[in-house]
Amino acid sequence: MDDIRLDKYLWAVRIFKTRSDAADAIRTNKVTVNDAYAKPSREVKIGDRIAVRKQQVTYTYKVLDLVSSRQPAKNVAAYCLDTTPQEELDKLHIPRETIFVFRDRGTGRPTKKERRELDSLMEEVFYDEEEY
Repeated sequence: MDDIRLDKYLWAVRIFKTRSDAADAIRTNKVTVNDAYAKPSREVKIGDRIAVRKQQVTYTYKVLDLVSSRQPAKNVAAYCLDTTPQEELDKLHIPRETIFVFRDRGTGRPTKKERRELDSLMEEVFYDEEEY
């Protein structure tokens, strides 16, 4: 096997749940191969670097071997090496650490006044983060 379609490879190594999800992500420029945007039909070769943007994190992978059928999760490491930097993975934990509002159990939904206070607090947090 000399090469395989990009969408099929991403599906086979379990980066995307379905092949059509992989193709949609490629078409919307969320996937790059060797730092260049690609089409779903692009041929993947051993040694290629694939970057996949999911939400705010950009995952990076190196192609170790080619595979055309979907693999069990334990076999994925033989075909694909995850080279995602730690600072990208740290972005996954940022939303959980930003703010936590404690409400007593059974108090119901917030009132209008409480909702406005929550909204203003959230705006302060998000605007402060954008300045960096």
